[in-house]
Amino acid sequence: MTENDQGNVPSRQRKRFPGISSRAYEHPADRSALVALRKLSGFDTVFKALSGLLPERSLRLLFLSDSVRVSDAQFNHLNEMLRDACYILDLEKVPPMYVTQDPKPNAMCIGLDEPIIVVTTGLVELLDEEEMRAVVGHEVGHALSGHSVYRTVLLFLTGLALKIAWIPLGNVAIMAIVTALREWFRKSELSADRAGLLVGQDVRASMRGLMKIAGGNHLHEMNVDAFLAQADEYEKAGDLRDSVLKILNVLPRTHPFTTVRAAELKKWSESRDFQRIMDGHYPKRSEDKDTSVTDSFRESAGHYADTVRTSKDPLMKLVGDIAGGAGDLAGDLGGRLRNRFGAGQSPKQPGDGGPTTGDDRSGPASGSGGGQSEG
Repeated sequence: MTENDQGNVPSRQRKRFPGISSRAYEHPADRSALVALRKLSGFDTVFKALSGLLPERSLRLLFLSDSVRVSDAQFNHLNEMLRDACYILDLEKVPPMYVTQDPKPNAMCIGLDEPIIVVTTGLVELLDEEEMRAVVGHEVGHALSGHSVYRTVLLFLTGLALKIAWIPLGNVAIMAIVTALREWFRKSELSADRAGLLVGQDVRASMRGLMKIAGGNHLHEMNVDAFLAQADEYEKAGDLRDSVLKILNVLPRTHPFTTVRAAELKKWSESRDFQRIMDGHYPKRSEDKDTSVTDSFRESAGHYADTVRTSKDPLMKLVGDIAGGAGDLAGDLGGRLRNRFGAGQSPKQPGDGGPTTGDDRSGPASGSGGGQSEG
């Protein structure tokens, strides 16, 4: 590689985002799922209780004693990526990072008081430098968003649910919270993928990393466009039975399906929101305290409405058709009521057998009533 080629490597020319708020990259579904999680009956009680009981010090000691801590002396290339990711996202305190022996490619950000990043040897061996940079940025995004707290609770409750599975009512109560946590965490992964892209600033590397996680280290056998086509086929394939099976398949998972993540990230990388961040226009942490909760709800609601409207999934199309049909029905019914009982209708005079002027005005209104509904 020549010097000119080296100058074009994304790591040589990446932008920094001073004071960036996690709101800049958080997926609307992430925020709305977290709101729903916090409203779940009993969650606050469980969360407060676990905050004092979770063995966080034990976790730290476990990784310190049985994993390799990333530093200038150990896994120095990962240490540089970590410090660089924190610099780009302006995360003041660099979280400790560990490499743990596990052939399964994985990474996580856990911890209550302070986040810890853990990556497996399987992941380190699978990804190249730029692909790994996106993963490290992904985990730093989790740390900046405060996701590590809920991730830790999820890990603990999942283990607890297995231990008390023989207690029917106890297990049902725990699994309700675990299911809600998993739903949120799947959405939070979409946010963290965006953070990884902001750090790596190379969408091709992000796509390659996701493909490798799905299909292993066989890039010469894979194609990004074909991989993304799988996501499109998955979304629109089958009938209502397949839609239900998709829901059942994803429920036990903490991560969205890899093709879905790739498609979501590719879509965001081509959006105006992403370009505005890259141009230096993004929400700042200093403004977080002034953020309107109502605006967040409205954005989340708008996202879900748009998802239902544009989705190719048979179940989502049915929901959209039902909603549209209800809108058409409401518009048609409203027109009929206006036609019959409208304020513009004049009473007939004795001996007048023809329509009044009011009826003539209300007739066209009735005819357009159903057509005004957007569906």
